Amino acid sequence: MVLAMSDNNVDPSGNTEAFRAFTHAPQPEPAASKTPLIVTGVVVAVVVVALIVWLVS
Repeated sequence: MVLAMSDNNVDPSGNTEAFRAFTHAPQPEPAASKTPLIVTGVVVAVVVVALIVWLVS
């Protein structure tokens, strides 16, 4: 005896209502880039090291 497997994934093209809901769903916002944060951190680190060297000398 073979039992049918449950279908957890609904195909949005299966009916018109599901397809319309799928196409009108809001798109997630892309993740913000961390590059400016990294560049700012490096610049601050260089300034702090330069200030320490200037104070010691």
